[in-house]
Amino acid sequence: MSSSTAGAKIYYSLDGSTPTTASLLYTGPISVSKTMVVSAVAIASGCTTSGVALASYTISTSKGPQIPSYAYVQQQIDLLPGWRIKHDPATPGTATGSMTVVSDPTLTGQAVKYLTTFTNSGGILYSDTYGHDTDSTNFVYDVHVWLSAGSVISNLELDNNQVMRNGNTIIYGFQCSGYGGVWEYTENAGTVDQSKAHWLKSSAPCNPAKWTRNTWHHIQISVSRDDSGNVTYHSVWFDDVEQPINQTVKSEFGLGWALGALVANFQVDGLGTSGSSTIYVDNLKMSRW
Repeated sequence: MSSSTAGAKIYYSLDGSTPTTASLLYTGPISVSKTMVVSAVAIASGCTTSGVALASYTISTSKGPQIPSYAYVQQQIDLLPGWRIKHDPATPGTATGSMTVVSDPTLTGQAVKYLTTFTNSGGILYSDTYGHDTDSTNFVYDVHVWLSAGSVISNLELDNNQVMRNGNTIIYGFQCSGYGGVWEYTENAGTVDQSKAHWLKSSAPCNPAKWTRNTWHHIQISVSRDDSGNVTYHSVWFDDVEQPINQTVKSEFGLGWALGALVANFQVDGLGTSGSSTIYVDNLKMSRW
């Protein structure tokens, strides 16, 4: 702020009130980190006090990814029929799992209970084909998750898969890794025909062992792709707090899946020699455009 009157001092307030000589004296730039109204006057000896100058600032914090109004949003994928349950052969040991629709705990009236038992850190992959779309290039994976007390989890994996027009599959692989203590994302470290899924570490911290038990957590994952099989992992929101990822990798796989298939994954990996976990999922939804 400045005044054209030589020797004038500027006094200001941050609540919209009219400043006086008892207000804050302006000596340099003001940091605006929240919504506020800055009022200022210039006062010089022998001169009339200036009029009040006002500047109104609105600071808004995003509560989640920006989804355009024309996006297609598929709700409650967790309640769709046809979910597949199998031990993930990429994990050691053994594992079994089951899914049951329940009315408590829930946010929408119905949630799904995932009961997973394991030995030697085995993992269960829960997956379902929720639609067909070859052309969408932006996705938001959105889910509410409840971890029951006593649940033993190393990794919680939240994947989305899409078969493009060329017949190859894009894997949007994302997980909260207890081993790495961060959010991790997938790349194809091989070729399309000789693919090799590989996890990369982000700098965003995450460990399911540290999640508060017996309460709902909200996870949103924003990703996009191009027609050359490059996937960009933009951000993950955990309980409405954004953690930027901003990494682009090759993630195109020649798997021979049905053209346009959209597959949602929810994987639970155990930790240690044996144990179990009880997890509830409510309103797993996918936005795409």
